[in-house]
Amino acid sequence: MSSAGQLSRRSLLQTGIAALAAGTLAETTVAPAYAAAPDLAKHPWIDAHSHVWSPDTDRWPLEKGQTKADLKPASFTPEELLAQAHPVQVGRVVLIQHHIYHGWNNTYLTDCAAAHPGAFAVVGMLDDQQPGTREKMDALLKQRVTGFRITPFIYKDKWLASEGMQAMWRRGAETGQAMCCLLNPEDLDGVAALCQKYPQTRVVIDHFARIGADGVVRDADVKKLCDLAKHKQAHVKISAYYALGKKQPPYLDLIPMIRRVLEAYGPERTMWASDAPYQIEGNNTYQASIDLVKNKLDFLSAGDREWLLRKTAEKVFFF
Repeated sequence: MSSAGQLSRRSLLQTGIAALAAGTLAETTVAPAYAAAPDLAKHPWIDAHSHVWSPDTDRWPLEKGQTKADLKPASFTPEELLAQAHPVQVGRVVLIQHHIYHGWNNTYLTDCAAAHPGAFAVVGMLDDQQPGTREKMDALLKQRVTGFRITPFIYKDKWLASEGMQAMWRRGAETGQAMCCLLNPEDLDGVAALCQKYPQTRVVIDHFARIGADGVVRDADVKKLCDLAKHKQAHVKISAYYALGKKQPPYLDLIPMIRRVLEAYGPERTMWASDAPYQIEGNNTYQASIDLVKNKLDFLSAGDREWLLRKTAEKVFFF
């Protein structure tokens, strides 16, 4: 990702996590193969979006000459993630490639998935400007990569224009691998055009399309996000509460937007996600994130919560 892209993500999603001091984090990497399979009776829920990284930067080097000192927090391994997740009954997580630290190299996440059978699905990243898109997608699918993060923050206004990007959407329709979009509301029109062109390709919009990242949840932006729901392959993650609206728990100010998204997409195309470790900064906590869905949305049925907390993410990513 370019410096501008990194700054954009960091400023809009508040990616500094000074509260997690390096001294409090275990120097774990990937658990010895193989960790026990998740206990889905005890931990039934799925977190559809979290990042992880290792302090072992010799084994998993960082992008663009970054060092261990650049990691913030200094460590957030699968073990540290599951330590947050298990107390609130989350047993499976979709791991999201973090271009800031690892660029196009998905190895750390695929290693994590291999070391924890059944616990993780992976959303990787491919450089669509390079050849071999179809072959790379197929190879990564065998390593539990069931989606790909795409974003305008790298190639800017050309982000959807390359032949490689078109190939990703075409192949995704065949493999089931989802196109997972980190974007702003103004970028939704381009996604809508590709949804029209490739109606069998699953699409997931991350973090409400970052509506409210500047503190204001605009009606026009919510309408644009909801309009995408006419494409039946489109899904939305209701996530990253720490970065949207008032950015403070219990996040009640986000409920009207959540309700509109659910009315447009239905719970079957909506999924909860944390965006850890950024969700565990300052007053924000992992538990506060899931509590919004479990306990604060009084218009949901028990069946709706099953979709938001498990079934939608299971359908899209765990296959």
